[in-house]
Amino acid sequence: MKEKIKNIFNSTSMTWRNGSYSVGLIVLVIAIAVIINMIAGQLPENIRNIDISDNRIYEISDTSREILKDLDQEVTFTVYAEKSSTDDMIKTFLDKYTALSDKITVEWVDPVLHPSELTENDVSEDTILISCEDTEKSTTVAFSDILVTDEYSYYTTGSSSATEFDGEGQFTSAVNYVTSDSQKKIYYTTGHGEATFSSSVTDLLEKNNMTQEELNLLMTGEIPEDCDLLFMYSPATDITEDEQTLLKDYIAGGGKVYITLSSESTEDTPNLDALLSAYGMTPADGYIADMSRNYQGNYYYIFPEISAYDEMAEGLASNMVLLINARGMTITDPEADTITVSSFMDTSDQGYAVTEESQTEGTYSLGAVATQTLSAADTSEEEETDSSEETDASEDTEDSEEELEEGRLTVLAADSLINSQVTDSFTTLENLDLFMNTISANFDDVENVAIEAKSLEVTYNTMQHAGVISLLVIFGIPVVILVFGFVRWWKRRKA
Repeated sequence: MKEKIKNIFNSTSMTWRNGSYSVGLIVLVIAIAVIINMIAGQLPENIRNIDISDNRIYEISDTSREILKDLDQEVTFTVYAEKSSTDDMIKTFLDKYTALSDKITVEWVDPVLHPSELTENDVSEDTILISCEDTEKSTTVAFSDILVTDEYSYYTTGSSSATEFDGEGQFTSAVNYVTSDSQKKIYYTTGHGEATFSSSVTDLLEKNNMTQEELNLLMTGEIPEDCDLLFMYSPATDITEDEQTLLKDYIAGGGKVYITLSSESTEDTPNLDALLSAYGMTPADGYIADMSRNYQGNYYYIFPEISAYDEMAEGLASNMVLLINARGMTITDPEADTITVSSFMDTSDQGYAVTEESQTEGTYSLGAVATQTLSAADTSEEEETDSSEETDASEDTEDSEEELEEGRLTVLAADSLINSQVTDSFTTLENLDLFMNTISANFDDVENVAIEAKSLEVTYNTMQHAGVISLLVIFGIPVVILVFGFVRWWKRRKA
């Protein structure tokens, strides 16, 4: 009887000790978790907030990080909204973005408590005023520009929801605008059946502080002095000889011209072809096919080889660009020694120029740039000066060392690079990134800061063609854990 009582006591004592140990361990774990959360709560937003969103909407690109890192002027973000009712996505991204620079100050103004602030600053509710005191420049970003709503769905379904998040694109563009003195003007030609820019392209140009205005060369007979870049987008008909001469003279004087060739036009364009040939870019006949670099066996859907460098390669990670029904060019000798031409986008050596009558094999350029250099003295021949005509050897040396100006002609052999049907269908490609780089490369004081909006559409993960490893991870490991747990429980129960 004594032995039985002793065994019961020992068993109770051991159970108590094990229970006390378990309770103590649980308390310790809870205490550690509380301490870690308290410490984490004091960390900056950009450190403690990990982006696990479906499309990484809070991720900030290297372009924006570099701009914020180099920011040397004080910038103020004044948010005219009730903070508690502001969308969490906007608040989270605002905190993450502004935490990357100590030059940025964020102020919240409740429009309900301070309605006069809206009138004084000429802003509306749910708007962020971004300003720089040094430059005395400011701009606004509405919440509706950050959380972009599909208005079309409202008219079709009776309801609408945000489809894109454009926080980074809007903020970086605004910061670049208020801290920069540079603003470029693009004139796009009309009168030749040109195509129009998609909304995606227009938005990116605006984000880079580039304004756009149409220009009919046949009517004006001249290119405006405030033109920073003349754009001819996919002309369906030929230019005139007068226009050809005008464009050549413009480039020879230091002007910048950008031409994209039409993928659909079947008309002959001898004057336009002569212009391109003069700059070492001779158009090939027909459409370009590539037996090696194509999309799923469709030879006219080409993944070109990208050889861009410097500013034209900025931000390109995969160099994956898709062109459809592209025209092609062969690089030849330009008509003048002052002209240099180089290709930045080519087919493989298994490219073909295909017409109804022939198939000509070779490597074809799908995008090229020609530069025409001219001395600074050449550009000011017509300017009158009152300076002395005295010259000496030292002055001649200084003149020879003056920085050379250059005219520039950029040609894309495929307008599909920025066609919305391509860019909207293949969102992971870098078509628009490359395009914007080729635009900004025309200017010494412009960097491509145009960042595309991120989609908010939910991507559902489905398992397709599950292999051995996938089956092991999904089913094998959980089964092993369950079996191990059951065996341990059974042994303890038997004991």
